[in-house]
Amino acid sequence: MEYWFKQLNKVKTKTHMEQVAFLKTEHAMGHGHANAIVAYVKAKAAK
Repeated sequence: MEYWFKQLNKVKTKTHMEQVAFLKTEHAMGHGHANAIVAYVKAKAAK
């Protein structure tokens, strides 16, 4: 999971859906998995 957190750090200023699109296009991730990872990272950052 740490790998995905680092990848999302590259696009941390983008919107939720732009981050999801990044994971889908750059890493061939499915929408559900990408969305879950982005949501997790955003929730963790909000704490």
